[in-house]
Amino acid sequence: MSAIALLREMFRYNAWANAAFFEKLALLGPDQHMEERHVALRLLNHCLAVNRIFAAHLTGARHGYAADNTPETPMLEELSAAVAASDRWYLAYLENVSEAELAETIAFAFTDGDRGSMSRQEMLTHAAIHGAYHRGEVGRILRQISAPLPWDTFAVFLHQTEPLRREHVSARVA
Repeated sequence: MSAIALLREMFRYNAWANAAFFEKLALLGPDQHMEERHVALRLLNHCLAVNRIFAAHLTGARHGYAADNTPETPMLEELSAAVAASDRWYLAYLENVSEAELAETIAFAFTDGDRGSMSRQEMLTHAAIHGAYHRGEVGRILRQISAPLPWDTFAVFLHQTEPLRREHVSARVA
């Protein structure tokens, strides 16, 4: 599998998992577990900010962020829509990027002013892994308040979105 194909799968998975998390958070009433809900929204908003920052680095645009989160916390519906739009942006980006472009190293400044450089492939990998890390934190919050949890694993994603994979089992299953 090529790097581009793997990154496409990772971002398809991220979009699927993000939607599942917002679906579960929406099951909580706005007056239920207000502190935990707020922390979960802050974590997911941080992921959105980082994704937008790295999208700007990928395209050479200015991102306008002074930090890796915003001072205000968006409402659940607004954040869900913004994350879905970001997920679509990354998927569209991956439809048009070449292997040569993935290898290009880009210099940038972090929001704290420190300088850095990463290849486009490294930036994309960071964005994918970073989101999974923070969804794990949100999952822990949901578990602590006994809220329903989404199945946030790559294996579940692959088998739910491609059910024929279950038919491609060899005669000898370990």
